[in-house]
Amino acid sequence: MPHYQYFNGEIVPLDQPVFQTNDLGILRGYGLFDYFRTYNGVPFRWDDYWQRFENSARLLKLPLPVTQQETEKILADLYAMSGETEVAFRFVLTGGYAPDSVHMVQPNFLIRTEALPQDNPAGRLKGIKVLPYEYVRDLPEIKTTNYVHMVLMADELKRQNAADLLFHKDGEVSELTRSNIFIFHGDKLITSDRNILNGITRRVVIELAKADFEVEVRPVTYKEVITADEVFTTSTTKWVMPVVQIGDLPVGNGQAGTRTLHLQRQFEELVAHWGK
Repeated sequence: MPHYQYFNGEIVPLDQPVFQTNDLGILRGYGLFDYFRTYNGVPFRWDDYWQRFENSARLLKLPLPVTQQETEKILADLYAMSGETEVAFRFVLTGGYAPDSVHMVQPNFLIRTEALPQDNPAGRLKGIKVLPYEYVRDLPEIKTTNYVHMVLMADELKRQNAADLLFHKDGEVSELTRSNIFIFHGDKLITSDRNILNGITRRVVIELAKADFEVEVRPVTYKEVITADEVFTTSTTKWVMPVVQIGDLPVGNGQAGTRTLHLQRQFEELVAHWGK
């Protein structure tokens, strides 16, 4: 069955065009998005994702056209119409149509249902390579639609057989293009708290880790990362993904670490029973 999308009060097929060309998201890059998925047909950490979306909209001064409760009904309808066991939801909120190409009149709100991205079991087992990249996102606490650096580096990532970019600047690491970063030094788990998007998977992993490890949430230096015993990254699509190489440098012994894999198993167990 085809997927559907909600746009400003209507549900239409996913392949139906919805945006006009004078939208501020197109003209000025003025927009934000969020992305999450279901497990066992139930949206994962829905309250957390809505709060983040609501916060992003507030910081970009975009009024939300629907409430959380109204959006829940839309999600339920889109899920039922998809005919799929599991789906991903992508929210997009833009500045809307601007006659003068500058001033926001009324935002446009889109919710897409999408097939889940292809899983990467090899990456979760063996780990991934990332490339260091000197950059800090503008307005990092907002999930804006600006991913230009990731797109610019896409060919280089492919050439070097790397999965992502590791953002760092002035000796400090922030995040990857679409995920958060964690490091282990011994049994101490450390994750950055500055110039980052506050990932929901990151939040869940911190909750899980506190039972077995000392957890520090603070600025993280680039030196700490490249000398760490283990490194991993977290996101909706990556779950808990070991990072085994940073540029030309192996992480630890170049293999997925035992502590990382322990947290990976805990997360997998959590989502396997989500909503049951």
